[in-house]
Amino acid sequence: MTSRYGVTAIGNAIVDILAPASDELVNSQAAFGMHRGAMNLIDAPRAAEIYAMMGAATEVSGGSAANTMAGFASFGGKGAFIGKVADDQMGRIFRHDMQAGGVTFRTPPAQNHLPTAQCLILVTPDSQRTMNTFLGISTKLAPADVDEDLISSSRVTYLEGYLFDEIDAKAAYRKASELVKKHDRRIALTLSDTFCVQRHHADFLNLVDHHVDILFANEAELLELTGLKEIDYAVSAIRDKCPISVVTRGKNGSYIVTKDTTYKIDAIPPQQLIDTTGAGDAYAAGFLFGLTEGLPLPECGRLGSLAASEVISHLGPRPMVSLKTLV
Repeated sequence: MTSRYGVTAIGNAIVDILAPASDELVNSQAAFGMHRGAMNLIDAPRAAEIYAMMGAATEVSGGSAANTMAGFASFGGKGAFIGKVADDQMGRIFRHDMQAGGVTFRTPPAQNHLPTAQCLILVTPDSQRTMNTFLGISTKLAPADVDEDLISSSRVTYLEGYLFDEIDAKAAYRKASELVKKHDRRIALTLSDTFCVQRHHADFLNLVDHHVDILFANEAELLELTGLKEIDYAVSAIRDKCPISVVTRGKNGSYIVTKDTTYKIDAIPPQQLIDTTGAGDAYAAGFLFGLTEGLPLPECGRLGSLAASEVISHLGPRPMVSLKTLV
């Protein structure tokens, strides 16, 4: 079957607001539910409180799966994105950024009182990012928003784990999974965050066992999913659950796990470590680009490491140079 797209991703459409922050500021917010280095869900009043604490900020379109598609397009891949924005300024910024980056984005804006989602990201001196997300209209993604034409004409459909916090979004994912199967395509899932795995452990296990062809997780997320304490045991446990599992390990590189083989991929150190926001998203972009171009799995991993290295060398979750020029 002919494929017009390499990847279609489904995820939260978010505008990121990033600012440097002290360790003291982040630690002082623990009592209010802010978990250092994690993604914390917040409401509109809390978003206003955190924004008031932040210093000079940078605004960029974000969202985990959307970041991956931006990176995928930067490599030269043809991709699409399905996500919900409002008919407001932030929504128009998000749509412009996706389309300007070469990603097809045709989900119509919602006519709803909820605004486009925002993520307030505090970046501490160790380059760790603490994300505080007001999901706004992005949570209203529904089965009707899943575009069968995009799914049927994409080699891979990539699902973002964060969206599992909403019943309608879960239904949208079920529809996407059914369409992937109907059209004999492949489905990929990123676990997104350890707290996300805790909240949706049973759903994720069911997806991995029965639907997922390509799993993306960092080391902590895989340990949470398998309930194991050692990464080697977790890798063994995931080996027979889906055809390809990709486990990122920060400066320790990554593992690409198949039924028969585990490939160990080296990290590529950045010229300067500034901000780890979007590192896993960028790795997925490079890996998926290599995979949809028919490259060997170790080369897919190398492209993932290359993309992650570029993204963590500056503030913000998307590449600032054309990734295809770095290959």
